[in-house]
Amino acid sequence: MTHRRVQFNAVQTLAFSFAALILAGGALLSLPIASRSGQGVPFLDGLFTAASASCVTGLVLYDTWSQFSLLGQAVILALIQVGGLSFMTVSALVSMLLHRRIGLHRRAVLMDTIGALQVGGVVRLTHRALLVTAVCEGAGAAALTLWFCPRYGLARGLWMSVFHAVSAFCNAGFDLLGTGASLTTAAGDPLLNLVLMALVICGGLGFLVWDDLLTHGLHVRRWRLHSKLVLTFTTVLFAGGAAAFYLLERDHALAGLPTGQKLLMAAFQSVTTRTAGFNTTDQMALSQGGTLLTMVLMFIGAGSGSTGGGIKVNTFAALLLSAFAQARRKEDVNIFRRRLDRGDIQKAYSNVCIYFLACLAGCMVLCAQGISMDDALFEAISAIGTVGLTRGLTPTLPTLSKATVLLMMFAGRVGSMSVAMAMTRDRPQAKLRHVPEKILIG
Repeated sequence: MTHRRVQFNAVQTLAFSFAALILAGGALLSLPIASRSGQGVPFLDGLFTAASASCVTGLVLYDTWSQFSLLGQAVILALIQVGGLSFMTVSALVSMLLHRRIGLHRRAVLMDTIGALQVGGVVRLTHRALLVTAVCEGAGAAALTLWFCPRYGLARGLWMSVFHAVSAFCNAGFDLLGTGASLTTAAGDPLLNLVLMALVICGGLGFLVWDDLLTHGLHVRRWRLHSKLVLTFTTVLFAGGAAAFYLLERDHALAGLPTGQKLLMAAFQSVTTRTAGFNTTDQMALSQGGTLLTMVLMFIGAGSGSTGGGIKVNTFAALLLSAFAQARRKEDVNIFRRRLDRGDIQKAYSNVCIYFLACLAGCMVLCAQGISMDDALFEAISAIGTVGLTRGLTPTLPTLSKATVLLMMFAGRVGSMSVAMAMTRDRPQAKLRHVPEKILIG
């Protein structure tokens, strides 16, 4: 009797590696030794925390510093780092250190993981991704010691500097301040805010953009179209978001604060909504307009192949440019003297459609559990966008809602389309195609 060996494709390997990482992390965080009290958290809560860390989301059921011991915090940090880079990238690092050959299958998985456009050169891109991560996190940790060490002492200050640098670059949003309110107590401090903002932006650009910057420097004409789109739209979203938050919240969430602090908090809110999860502004205090803007930016997210989530900046750019081209009755979508590939535009529409449907499904489950629609929609977008912002709902989630949010974080990190593809079998393209027929659109 012969047994057929089950072979996973690249997307399935990526999804299952994240699932295995979450299960292992959940088991470790549920151990009594992982909690300060010596009494382990329930397995579902440990699994939720592991998923939030591995999927670099930042939604928490417990305050990280108050609940977890040094071992528990170290497990969370490891999950953030491995989840931010992906398990396959870390395994590639081990192979490089051991001078082992990386096979074609693993190269295909790495291509999906770090956002490479082709299999060729993916190992070099992975090497650069690891280098950029080490440099950014190292420089960020060094800068943060200037803030943490004077306040918490040398040993604890160093640990907190490293933890927050990794958490920020990986867009995770976990903190160790022990306030239970993220960074709201340090909202007016320029050093902490600016360093964390810089790390979040660096992690959210994507490693393909960093490859262009390292290869071509500031010679913009030599950059890939992908890099030009991501950097352009990231700048526009950051500046536009900061200005909009300032105008919308100066008499609401930012009322009564000095102008300089208002500007700093508006800028931080604009950055963190695009999947970071830290917050210096109470999300419950936001106006209706500010809440809507927050959800829009959470939905868009960071760049493809980055440590962030959302539908991705470049996907949003493709949809926007395609819509404008259609409105002007243009057949081609052109920008920066290049034409966007029609297949990429179709893929962008498909990704956003599935992402949106998954978000609505999660929102409906939360609403069915007695949660108000605005809170449920905010939590659902935050979860599937791997953002981590909350309106105080996460610690009180019922069991079914907790499991739903966990699955949404997983889908958001792996990719909603990737999860759907991982659940289906590869089928050869049909040789015979059906006769096309037009339908009425619009």
